[in-house]
Amino acid sequence: MEARRSWAPSSRLCPTGMALLVLASLLSCLLTSSEAKVYSRCELARVLRDFGLDGYRGYSLADWVCLAYFTSGFNTGAVDHEADGSTNNGIFQINSRRWCKNLTPDSHNQCRVYCSDLLNPNLKDTVICAMKIVQEPQGLGYWESWRRHCQGKDLSDWVDGCDF
Repeated sequence: MEARRSWAPSSRLCPTGMALLVLASLLSCLLTSSEAKVYSRCELARVLRDFGLDGYRGYSLADWVCLAYFTSGFNTGAVDHEADGSTNNGIFQINSRRWCKNLTPDSHNQCRVYCSDLLNPNLKDTVICAMKIVQEPQGLGYWESWRRHCQGKDLSDWVDGCDF
């Protein structure tokens, strides 16, 4: 007589912990991407000004708006995956290797936030983390896109016409 194979999933194929981790990751991707916001230039300038970034550590509001454009296109849900497994997250593309916590065990998480928090359209966690990054000796020079596209340039157009 032939033994019947059970249709129940085998614990060898997919341990419960791994299945939960995959499910949580998928859900967090769905939730954060559905909440993402692409700001307009002036809308973002107003929000960043209200958070106190105009003049913070000597950088103008236009510096911050320029940075946001060239890192994410003003998209709070932007995520870029690096070859080393780290991710760049949110409107300022803050890297998980040093600044936020993701599923990589060796992240330093100096901003004390989950990387998914940096995808939130209200920008509070993102701005607090960016302020911490700018306190480093490189300042906004931490971001290659700012050095390449914004540093030393006339940035007045980035806030020109914005009604504050």
